[in-house]
Amino acid sequence: MTTREKVLDYLIQHKGIVVSGQELADQLSISRTSIWKAIKALQIEGYQIEATTNKGYLLTYEPDILSKTVLYSLLNEKPEILEVHSQVGSTNDEAKKLINEKSVNKGILLAEEQTKGRGRLGRQFYSPSQTGLYMSLIYKNNQQADAASITTAAAVAVCKAIETLTHNQPAIKWVNDIFLDGHKICGILTEGVINFETGTIDSIIVGIGINVKESNTVPKEFRSIIGSLYSNEETASITRNQLAAEIINQLDYIYQNLDSIDYLEEYRKRCFVLGQPVSFTDKQQDMHGVARSIDDEGGLVVELDDGEMKTLRYGEISIRLGSKEK
Repeated sequence: MTTREKVLDYLIQHKGIVVSGQELADQLSISRTSIWKAIKALQIEGYQIEATTNKGYLLTYEPDILSKTVLYSLLNEKPEILEVHSQVGSTNDEAKKLINEKSVNKGILLAEEQTKGRGRLGRQFYSPSQTGLYMSLIYKNNQQADAASITTAAAVAVCKAIETLTHNQPAIKWVNDIFLDGHKICGILTEGVINFETGTIDSIIVGIGINVKESNTVPKEFRSIIGSLYSNEETASITRNQLAAEIINQLDYIYQNLDSIDYLEEYRKRCFVLGQPVSFTDKQQDMHGVARSIDDEGGLVVELDDGEMKTLRYGEISIRLGSKEK
């Protein structure tokens, strides 16, 4: 940790309490001059720290800046690697580079902005600066899980985190999209890293992108499709650090308990596809039917127009709600 990070971490742990400069110096083994410089740097970043002569420092406000120090303090289980970047091409691609360089049991990467964010089927995921939450989680695949199960679990984790921290009730479009008020606010991209010696999935990367705040720079082709957790007229009640930590804590718990498949019932309750007419392409043939259920492997069971039951394990579906296709 840098001196700035150490000071910030201590102030966060003692939020609402005036901490003397001498206490900071003694507890962190840092000179009073270095502490003063760290406080000034934090204030420039946007942290509101009241400094009172002969009393000390009081953290009164945390700006919505992604912070390794803040996030780390909020996590139930500490990862061996935690990185926060101002800008990357794609957090999933950065995660792959990290795995290629070293063995990673648990890693978390976040970015303020992605220049090459992507979703399923190679689609672009628009990732403007400071309005979204873009992160990738690395799990050593000790559970021998598949990408579909992890994607399903991640969708539940995102929904439960939003429900825990806000009054919103998001819904899931099979298999990896989170919707709020009829608009997509989150996409999930899960990728497996193969061990070529064994032919098994050695590590799993879970990429999660959430539109937290409304962006005025959204391209025209996306404006009718995507939404955000908060509009420009709303004041965010949580920080992105809090949201990221809650999602990670929720997913960590579900991942460790995948065998119970309890998360699938949570998924089914939130999946607005069920009971809806859907269409999809299978072997270059257009097919239509009604989504009936989610099986225990996360597959979507569709009753086709001719009465045949077909289970989708992957792919893309379209839903027609009223006259609007999603």
